[in-house]
Amino acid sequence: MNIYVDFDDCLCETARSFSDIVKEEFGIDVPYEKMRYFNLQKSFDLNDEQYEWLLIKGHEPDVLLAYEETPGAVATVNEWIDRGHNVSIITGRPFNAYDTSREWLDTHGLKNVELFCLNKYSRDGSMYNSSFSLELEDYYKMKFDAAVEDSPSAFRFFEHLPELQVMVYDRPWNREGEFPNGNYTRCLDWESIRQKIAASAS
Repeated sequence: MNIYVDFDDCLCETARSFSDIVKEEFGIDVPYEKMRYFNLQKSFDLNDEQYEWLLIKGHEPDVLLAYEETPGAVATVNEWIDRGHNVSIITGRPFNAYDTSREWLDTHGLKNVELFCLNKYSRDGSMYNSSFSLELEDYYKMKFDAAVEDSPSAFRFFEHLPELQVMVYDRPWNREGEFPNGNYTRCLDWESIRQKIAASAS
């Protein structure tokens, strides 16, 4: 199987870290469980200047490297690789975060997964020739059998794969609204994701 795995809030606890950063910097206390929107500016009620600062701060190397692993993520991904599945980490992080993101993966025992920065928001055009920076037209040429994703905003990037099985990692910002179709399954943890993939592969 070819498996797509999102990085932030699937492999690591990015939102929990952002909650701490916003509280420390701006005195805005929005606990993780109260983060109802994937849009961080809306979740934290930040003005444009505050939001821009948060995006810069959240992608600084020391901050990226400090994100904690989502329990069970590394063990599950490595199990998939051991079983012969192809795993690609597809992140919306800007390409200038690639090296640090790659370091996080390597440090956490995921040296055998590929990492791609998908240019979802037209911010990385100057990196177009990099093999690890994907424009949308390149991404749409890739084929996946299963995906692990937390963001409802990313679901539109699966529309070209009508048979794709999507495991939606349960987060506060994806608990409202309906999924696009019956191929989407809410998963409370990596063990339930592992079981879903095992059933699909059998």
